Amino acid sequence: MECLGCRIANGTEPDVNVVYENEFVACVLDIAPFNEGHALILPKRHYLDAEDLDTDTAYAVMDASRRISVALKNAFRPDGITICQNGGAFNDLAHYHMHLIPRYIGDGFSWSKPLRAHGAEKRLALTKAKLVHAFNG
Repeated sequence: MECLGCRIANGTEPDVNVVYENEFVACVLDIAPFNEGHALILPKRHYLDAEDLDTDTAYAVMDASRRISVALKNAFRPDGITICQNGGAFNDLAHYHMHLIPRYIGDGFSWSKPLRAHGAEKRLALTKAKLVHAFNG
């Protein structure tokens, strides 16, 4: 049985509001929008995380994010757009999806601070070295 994300992206889930699609992705309205126009971009093939996407699908996701962003700005005149994707344990759909959320000053959406101090700002050089090593290793 296909996952819910696959059903939404491929048009087999009922009552889905598709606002844009192509051969790789479907863009639909979120059923629990943070603000009016809150949209999701879902690949038509099943992927879980960003690193799983093939190049064509990754390009299609980013191209769709550009197109949807323009449409949201034209339709709703927001103060900005938040684009985000939650991976791993934070992907509540178990299917890769990207959120595009029209934002307004004072709308209550926030990027919160960590609950526990971690001191990562003191280890930027070490963090850089770990990441560079991970790219090359």
